Amino acid sequence: MSIAKKLVGQTAAYGLSSIVGRALNYLLVPVYTAVFLPEEYGVVSYLYAFVAFFNIMYTYGMETAFFRFANKAGADWRKYYNQVLSLIICSSITFTAILILASGAIANYIGYPEQREYVVWLALVLAIDAIVAIPFARLRLENKAIKFAGIKLTNILLTVGANLFFLVLCRDIYQGDYLQGLRPLVTSIHNPAFGVGYIFLINLVANALLLPMLWREFRDYKFHLSKEVIQPMWQYAYPLLFMGLAGMVNEVIDRILLEQWLPESFYPNMSNMAAVGVYSACYKLSIFMTLTIQAFRYAAEPFFFSQAQDKNSPQTFALVMKWFVIACAFIFLFISANLEDFALLLRSQEYREGIMVVPVLLLANLFLGVYYNLSVWFKLTDKTHFGTYISFGGAAVTIIFNLLLIPVLGYMGSAIATLICYLSMAVASYLLGNRHYPIPYPVKTILAYVLLATGLVWLALEVEIQDFWLRHAYHLGICAVFAIVVWLRERPRFLKL
Repeated sequence: MSIAKKLVGQTAAYGLSSIVGRALNYLLVPVYTAVFLPEEYGVVSYLYAFVAFFNIMYTYGMETAFFRFANKAGADWRKYYNQVLSLIICSSITFTAILILASGAIANYIGYPEQREYVVWLALVLAIDAIVAIPFARLRLENKAIKFAGIKLTNILLTVGANLFFLVLCRDIYQGDYLQGLRPLVTSIHNPAFGVGYIFLINLVANALLLPMLWREFRDYKFHLSKEVIQPMWQYAYPLLFMGLAGMVNEVIDRILLEQWLPESFYPNMSNMAAVGVYSACYKLSIFMTLTIQAFRYAAEPFFFSQAQDKNSPQTFALVMKWFVIACAFIFLFISANLEDFALLLRSQEYREGIMVVPVLLLANLFLGVYYNLSVWFKLTDKTHFGTYISFGGAAVTIIFNLLLIPVLGYMGSAIATLICYLSMAVASYLLGNRHYPIPYPVKTILAYVLLATGLVWLALEVEIQDFWLRHAYHLGICAVFAIVVWLRERPRFLKL
């Protein structure tokens, strides 16, 4: 129980930056959906879909490799830190230089020839993100969760503040809504025609400020590259690279395929890029599930490695899985049952047209979290190639079902394809893990909680109640049913925990 409590505490600390910070960042969704048309927001989502692939290529699994080798008995983690950071700096500079030189051709290829600067800015963002990833990994290794959270949160506050300043305050003053005395100053720094370019430029400036924030971690860094050190780390990491690329296919290929594969006449009142914008905005409503998973991963990866030698580690991992699923199932239920309230975060009615994809995406991300838990077996046994196979299988499922379902169901087809993908990956990892690294997961209990939450979501969405207050009381009552069932079943262990 003390081990489980330690993991809960670390998850909460890392979650301060991930959940609270991203929750602040999520305030930008109402801003974007109020300021930009779906087609304009679709451009942002479309470009960041490509950025997601490059993010994986820039770090190529070395962050996880650093954790693995630095946690080995008797290892000098500073040696691995210097080696990995040196390698990432060299490769990031090279990759970004290539992207900048090819920015014109890339802008033409993606259909935005007049926005070459977007490619340049995003190339610089990619380099900075990759370089600071290793100092952030060092903070996690040293259990400096407070500093980690503080820097992450500061970065997000700067991003949110700058977006609110340029896209809300400056825009309103420029349009003459209020504070007309400041209009000459605003006119000198704000250009309404710059549009979504503000999103990319603010991202670049905020990320560049991470470098001085991590100065202490850079100060004692010494450039050093050794083939004897890097080669075994690369052999461990390269399957993670392919696994990460396949994982990005699962996460973002739906935006790309939706723009390219959706029949032009499927949505009579919107273009394909506008459909991407609607789908992406609705996808953001699953952020609470995504953030829970992300916060958990920050704490769980070093935690799992540190507990690998403990004889009770399989039981610990099983306990962690059960409570993780319970927490995620409740998030899935609460957001889905109160969907009409969360939909208000999408300021324009145009974006709310796709709101019914949200429960499907929440359930999909729940299974993604289950998969991340299950992946402990191939990371601890150094059989990361199995993760590559599973991820590529998931990528194939994603592509196939998107191609099959998008022409028939539109963006709902993309949501269903995501659910099928993550469910199949979780099942495959569980079956393979049972053969290579058995962990006594309480499968029946876990499935029972997921099915209970799914059934309650169906009841919440299918039962129509006209009265506002009665409807909300019913939805909250549905959520209470799940909490009561968990309490009755888990009360003895919960009190002990």
